[in-house]
Amino acid sequence: MSEMPGKLFGWLNSRLPILNTYERHLSKHPVPSKVNFWYLFGALASVVLIIQIISGIWLIMPYSNTEEEAFASIEYIMRDVDYGWVIRYMHTTGASMFFAVVYLHMFRGLLYGSYQKPKELVWIFGCAIYLAMMAEGFLGYVLPYGQMSYWGAQVIISLFGAIPYIGDSLELWVRGDYYISGITVSRFFALHVVALPLVLIALVFLHLVALHEVGAGNPEGVDIEEFLDDDGIPLDSVPFFPYKVLNAFVAIGVFMTVFAIIMFFFPEGGGYFIEMANFEEANPLVTPEHIAPVWYYSPYYAMLRAVPDKLGGLIIMGSAVAILFVVPWLDNSKAASIRYKGIYSKIALAFFAISFLTLGYLGTVGVTEVRKTMSVICTFIYFAFFLLMPIYTKFEQTKEVPKRL
Repeated sequence: MSEMPGKLFGWLNSRLPILNTYERHLSKHPVPSKVNFWYLFGALASVVLIIQIISGIWLIMPYSNTEEEAFASIEYIMRDVDYGWVIRYMHTTGASMFFAVVYLHMFRGLLYGSYQKPKELVWIFGCAIYLAMMAEGFLGYVLPYGQMSYWGAQVIISLFGAIPYIGDSLELWVRGDYYISGITVSRFFALHVVALPLVLIALVFLHLVALHEVGAGNPEGVDIEEFLDDDGIPLDSVPFFPYKVLNAFVAIGVFMTVFAIIMFFFPEGGGYFIEMANFEEANPLVTPEHIAPVWYYSPYYAMLRAVPDKLGGLIIMGSAVAILFVVPWLDNSKAASIRYKGIYSKIALAFFAISFLTLGYLGTVGVTEVRKTMSVICTFIYFAFFLLMPIYTKFEQTKEVPKRL
């Protein structure tokens, strides 16, 4: 009888390569021996994704996706469902933390050139994940059917109407009605809980497979696959388990502590995680004094408002995301890591980060002439970082990159 589990696993493994897959992609997968804290945000993003899926499944059960009951069902979850408030705040906090770690993860990619050959597909899949997250977040934002949910959706959906020829039809198709109604909530609910999560999980899978195929990056920008031992294992690598797993557990512990503090003590995040207007039921007859998206969309919202023409604002906002996909072909630098790039790249990245953070702030506050001017300047800097990249990375003086870690 004691041999039965071993025989059963052997039978299963010979038909489904469980052990080989586990060793290749987890336990024995070689990762760079020298990395820093910037390389922990990818693991943290995976943790938050799991939190969002689990908490989302529990929220689906008592939620009602109708115009009449959507807001009331959220109140029911918060007041009457056992620990419903914990699950709801876990999900709302998770949304903000998900975007926070992904933004830091993407910045690390820009910092250390994680998009350069042969990692182009890794970067593209990562950008696709980000785009899917933006769509998923917007759809979920509408479901509570509060004041900001309603009017935020009204602003975003109306942008489709600015597209020539097909705009009005497209706007009607997205909304599903001539105004935001129960059918809008119902279709957004279906996309939020079924379609986009499947797309997101598939993209994460492809992102990880592509990463494991070409190898993980490191702060030095060194290709660890260049120097191998007699067994074909990179000399400057360690097995993923237990070395990197134990490091990740420490980071996850710290992250979950911060997550819990926010969830239990500051779930609204001062109005940045959940706007105060969203504690009021949607009212088509009363427009909030200031319509602003959640903080993780605010940089693009500031770009949108910086352009007086609605179509022009839509193009700028869409281009700001689309340009991320072509970064691997804009960087002509001989060095991948910012440590060895020239002064132009360092200055450009610093200005890019400052402009993006400034746009994030400007997107959450009311419009004034000064703020609108600042939005225009920061939008210009944002695009200049990418559009001028082929020039300043080609002619700048770079340091010599080491051969090994």
